[in-house]
Amino acid sequence: MISSASPPGGRGIFLSFVQSEAASSVLLMACTGLALAWANSPWHTTYDALLHSTLGVTVGNRVFSLSGHAWINDGLMALFFFVVGLEIKREVVVGQLSSLRQATLPASAAIGGMLVPAAVYAVFNAGGPGVIGWGIPMATDIAFALGVLALLGSRVPLSLKVFLTALAIADDLGAVLVIALFYTETIRLIALAAAAGLLGLFFLLVRGRIRQPLVLLVPVVAVWMAIFASGVHATVAGILVALMVPVKSPIEPEQFIEIVRRRLPVLERGASRRSVVLEEEQLDTVLELHAAAADLRPPGVTLERLLHPVQAYVVLPLFALFNAGIVIDAGVLAGVTGPISLGVILGLVVGKPLGLVLFSWIAVRAGAASLPSDLTWRTIFSVGWLAGIGFTMSLFVGDLAFKGGAALDQAKMGILVGSLVAGLTGYLLLRWALPGQGPRPSAAPS
Repeated sequence: MISSASPPGGRGIFLSFVQSEAASSVLLMACTGLALAWANSPWHTTYDALLHSTLGVTVGNRVFSLSGHAWINDGLMALFFFVVGLEIKREVVVGQLSSLRQATLPASAAIGGMLVPAAVYAVFNAGGPGVIGWGIPMATDIAFALGVLALLGSRVPLSLKVFLTALAIADDLGAVLVIALFYTETIRLIALAAAAGLLGLFFLLVRGRIRQPLVLLVPVVAVWMAIFASGVHATVAGILVALMVPVKSPIEPEQFIEIVRRRLPVLERGASRRSVVLEEEQLDTVLELHAAAADLRPPGVTLERLLHPVQAYVVLPLFALFNAGIVIDAGVLAGVTGPISLGVILGLVVGKPLGLVLFSWIAVRAGAASLPSDLTWRTIFSVGWLAGIGFTMSLFVGDLAFKGGAALDQAKMGILVGSLVAGLTGYLLLRWALPGQGPRPSAAPS
């Protein structure tokens, strides 16, 4: 059963996370609209130049450069996946996925919400050139989904926010595995072995409580470059590095309190002076308290809190700006009725809610999970439509699958149309299903 209870301090972290995601969805939507308007304006050539202009470095005879589009999708998105990895690890270690009973319902919902949309897409594209895009409708955009949920205000129970967030995080984990296993063309084992060694070095530095950012940044950049060279998509480096970061504090709160109690009298003796650091003992006390406070901060949660605004307000809006620009002409509009667009649209608006509800019901029926007391099957079905907002990860997978051309434009149109329909429908259904508007939902089926 998913409980609205959280570990100490966890509720505040969770609510901060939800509010950040909801607010960032507005900026994400604005950048999406800007990209579409720019790509279809008289100044569309400047948009193309932005995507394809190259930036890099030259060392001797060697040149390393990428287009603006590639720097966003291969570079900045690694930071996005790093934060996603921190979220996944936090949920698995201390959050809503930390116990089998808690994890079963959102994990089952996520599995159904991935398998059924992929199957729907495959039905429309079996034997055709578009079949490679089966992973596109599997994803859930947590920023947009929570943004729509936020429109309903205080009527949304915390347990529903927890359920949607947990299944979206489980969904992200599934999407990462799909990218790593099925959208990697060539693997260079030497580069992959180098990446593993560098990851081990980063792990030892973190476990050794090395906190200097520049010292830690060197192996992180090296891991990214090694993964990039290996043929595995470079953004996977973000997930792998995140999994090396501890989410629990190196010391227990009781140890910190004991240090404070022992050292506080030293500071109190100098309280009447202008500065407490004039004496060596007092300076040592301040430094020890500073180090103890740093040890008390969970490294993973601290990094997540620091980087999440960057991810939400910089990385994802830039990703939308560089990826949502579709030239909407007669060919693209005609392609909406083609198998690629239809497969994506129906995967998101039919496959997502159907798979989510079906697999959740199976988990509950089997006795492996149970619904929170303040949720019903009508609510779960309604939020299943919000899970059909695929946007960010769907665009990302689409780019990996089709690598440009008309097929990618058709996939993008399917993503935009499907996500829009899923979001609007989910909002309207939730207005009806949640208390305060329309008839009160009936009890869950036994």
